[in-house]
Amino acid sequence: MSFQITFDSEAVEFLESIPKDIKERIFNKIISTKNNPFRFFERLEGRTDFKLRIGDYRAIADIHRSEMKIEVTRIGHRKNIYKNI
Repeated sequence: MSFQITFDSEAVEFLESIPKDIKERIFNKIISTKNNPFRFFERLEGRTDFKLRIGDYRAIADIHRSEMKIEVTRIGHRKNIYKNI
């Protein structure tokens, strides 16, 4: 069984603001995790959410095992994604 993936508005805004080739790479990587997200996502230290490394970019997500849902809350460059979270 695969997880359902949703994107917060902040994550969608970021994807819309970057070049198409990078956007496709990030989107495809996130979609590829839906069958086994815990193989790809790592828990953030001292937090309940997870990160997914995609080259120089990171996706931050909440994974709800009981609901079979991955909620992507933020996407950004690795040098500033962790600020203000």
